[in-house]
Amino acid sequence: MKPDSAARPRTLVAILRGVTPAAITPVAQTLYACGIRCIEVPLNSPEPFASIAALAALNLQDCIVGAGTVLNAADVENTHAAGGRLIVSPNCNPDVIRHALHLDMSVMPGVATSTEAFQAIDAGAQELKLFPAITYGPTHLRALKSVLPTSVRVYPVGGVGAADVAAWVKAGADGFGFGSELFKPEYSLTDIETRARKLVQALASAGT
Repeated sequence: MKPDSAARPRTLVAILRGVTPAAITPVAQTLYACGIRCIEVPLNSPEPFASIAALAALNLQDCIVGAGTVLNAADVENTHAAGGRLIVSPNCNPDVIRHALHLDMSVMPGVATSTEAFQAIDAGAQELKLFPAITYGPTHLRALKSVLPTSVRVYPVGGVGAADVAAWVKAGADGFGFGSELFKPEYSLTDIETRARKLVQALASAGT
């Protein structure tokens, strides 16, 4: 029997949209020091595979790194070749899911409806990205989780801030993806650290 998702620690995914290869190392080290253990580089960032390779080379203990905005199997291959082991998509593409799993990677497809969620599960996904979360809200998540297998984890992404975390956790969120709430290329390292600590603390304070 697979474990209930609620029995596992909640995860915070850092989404570094727009990060450059020159900036990735200090940004990742700052996030890691704040307790973040999952980092994605969206593929619509400058030279994303170079950033993923630099991120993987840091070899941060217990930290999974990879790509976001992954739309096809070729991008899965390129992410794997760069050393990434995480695939995150804004949509549900069974080919992407199956290819990532074939390469023994973690995969988090984007879903909004129960139809998309079960398509992703049928393809093998056990972690789902509810996107864009702001469009649907915690009530939608609660209803969605009522029909999903308890082993499946759901992460709200898009428009969620520190003040919203508790409501989402109460509705059944198993973790979160944070983009502009956490990182923009123009943010200083001090600003990123402040934002990261606030989000990590919000998640810790949300309890069960």
